[in-house]
Amino acid sequence: MRRIVSVERQAVGGGVSIDSYFDRIIKYIPADVVCAWVAVTGLIAGSNEVPKTTLLWVMFVVLAVITMAWTLKQTAAPGRPPAVTQVALATGSFVVWVFALGGPFATLGFYRPLYGSLLLIVYTLAVGLVVPPDP
Repeated sequence: MRRIVSVERQAVGGGVSIDSYFDRIIKYIPADVVCAWVAVTGLIAGSNEVPKTTLLWVMFVVLAVITMAWTLKQTAAPGRPPAVTQVALATGSFVVWVFALGGPFATLGFYRPLYGSLLLIVYTLAVGLVVPPDP
């Protein structure tokens, strides 16, 4: 299950343990969508027939929306409210990964690869500290 477990529930045959710091980091990073982003940027970079910057921004927005929807679907549990914290942090992770890889942000005047790399390190280490509330 991709949903972060922050409270141990007593149930017959439950056997689900609370997610550790490292488990939360893995569940907060949407690796499947980040991989899709890498493929998208490779395809766009290899094409001379499209306005690259515009297409990068469009695909960034599309994949950010997909990250939200996909994480919401993957974390759905019967009788439980949506995992809003996890969805928000996973979407933030996608944005940070794209920023670190350059993508459309590389076309902005303030962008420096160093900023993206440092942000990625800090965000990844900090996000694991967040334990989502479990109502």
